Amino acid sequence: MKTPKTPKIYLETTMFNYYFDWDRDAHADTVTLFEECAAGKFEPYTSSYVIDELEYAPAEKRNKMIELVARYNITVLAANDESDALAKRYIAEGAFPQNSLMDASHVAIAAVYALDKIISLNFRHIVREKTMDMTRAINILLGYVPVGINSPMEVIDDEKTRYHLGRDSRDPS
Repeated sequence: MKTPKTPKIYLETTMFNYYFDWDRDAHADTVTLFEECAAGKFEPYTSSYVIDELEYAPAEKRNKMIELVARYNITVLAANDESDALAKRYIAEGAFPQNSLMDASHVAIAAVYALDKIISLNFRHIVREKTMDMTRAINILLGYVPVGINSPMEVIDDEKTRYHLGRDSRDPS
């Protein structure tokens, strides 16, 4: 019997932010996702794009977010001309607004490195039906894998999620 492969997931910038935002509803589910990565359920990746974005956070939080990369053994993918060109193509085709190059870059690098999913809590530009449909079509047209786009609540074990249970993630019960 063939062993199922471990899904390769890309952790977008919001995942690092929500890990430390205890007042956000998705905080607990975000921490659970990182724990599931450590347990081997997922093979986690991020990119130099994320590291660049984290540099804008206040020093104390920035350092904690960057420490997550080592703590959870997250591979940092290098940005390159190919991912930059694909991100620009997404914008040119209308998958992302003109001013959302960084958001497009996250999806592009996941496609260039043939990852299975991008995990994000950016519902404004990334975790949207239009973005999912358009990036999937563009990726297929250009010979890239159609990268799935999900929130952490959609991929962690159902019995562990607090968001879907209708409870506030800060409620320990």
